[in-house]
Amino acid sequence: MEPGNDTRISEFLLLGLSEEPELQPLLSGLFLSTYLITVFGNLLIILDVGSDSHLQTPMYFFLPNLSLVDICSTSTTVPEMLMNIQTESKVITYAGCITQIYFFIVFAVLDVFLLAVMAYDHFVAICHPLHYMVIMNPRLCGLLLLVSWVICILHSLLQSLMVLRLSFCTEVELPHFFCELNQMIQLACSDNFLNNMVMYFASVLLGGGAFAGILYSYSKIVSSICGISSAQGKYKAFSTSTSHLSVVSFYCTMLGVYLSSVATQSSHASAVASVMYTVVTPMLNPFIYSLRNRDIKRALKAFFVTEMQRGQLS
Repeated sequence: MEPGNDTRISEFLLLGLSEEPELQPLLSGLFLSTYLITVFGNLLIILDVGSDSHLQTPMYFFLPNLSLVDICSTSTTVPEMLMNIQTESKVITYAGCITQIYFFIVFAVLDVFLLAVMAYDHFVAICHPLHYMVIMNPRLCGLLLLVSWVICILHSLLQSLMVLRLSFCTEVELPHFFCELNQMIQLACSDNFLNNMVMYFASVLLGGGAFAGILYSYSKIVSSICGISSAQGKYKAFSTSTSHLSVVSFYCTMLGVYLSSVATQSSHASAVASVMYTVVTPMLNPFIYSLRNRDIKRALKAFFVTEMQRGQLS
């Protein structure tokens, strides 16, 4: 594409997952139902943990935060897509696109950081059970959460400012359902070498560092579980980490699918693959944590019983 009057560009076109008119109602219904399930399921986890005194422990301190981040992450992309389908408009303003990039990066990276922190929490609980409450004290939990937020905000701010330095052609079409950083950088008419370097370096440093921490934590957890003599003890120790390990495994699988689509430079495949980690995974998290965790299931049951009793009294 030849550069045009790039200083006056005011909007982009989001082509979405498909341009077929007959598929738009199906996509709208599918994404709307997925979004509602995501919001309701994660909100239920937040209310459940907050209302049950038995879950006011360091182990469940990070779970409602993960649910909140999942709600926010999905809310940065899906509502915009639904609105575009309903209004039959693919336009998003330049400012709106930069804003979407900023908030999506914040919550996407924060998701990974929280998974790493939760892996460390499980490592301490299983490998150092006698010192768990001393190590995972409220101050450390709050500090881990605060540091995660600060790093993600600064990283997202850097990436967003780097996009602002790029020049775009007068007509820009994004083959995606939201403003994704990699797609924006590749569509720039000006030199994007520095942007690519910063993006890849940050991905390796932050994403690679977080996943290295997760792998280290679980290698120690597996080693510790193998050292337990009784079968019942092994089962109890392993059952505390199955839900979190399931989420991590799903994230890694979906991220691998997305990275492979990016490597093949297929825009459509990249957009479809990104649905898995931006929409599907946040929707599945509440089911994974509620169905595979006895404490959460017990608390949910008590929560519904209490609400039903309040309804009957009123």
